[in-house]
Amino acid sequence: MSMVKRLQAVGNSSGIIIDKPVLELLRITSETELDVSTDGERLIITPIRSDSARARKIARAQARTVAAHDRTFRKLSK
Repeated sequence: MSMVKRLQAVGNSSGIIIDKPVLELLRITSETELDVSTDGERLIITPIRSDSARARKIARAQARTVAAHDRTFRKLSK
């Protein structure tokens, strides 16, 4: 999905209006915390999800660690 937007003045700052269909698609509400970052050329806005997202990240990190150090863990367990 792609659309062209312009910044709008909001007090002394600027803001962008995100259309309702996009908010619904991403499950973002006015209560959703957003991580705003950049790669130097793009603005990246990512919704911060509950602990379940954090748990999935931790599980992936654990799986990578076990895969990378499998032999060492097997030796230690003997």
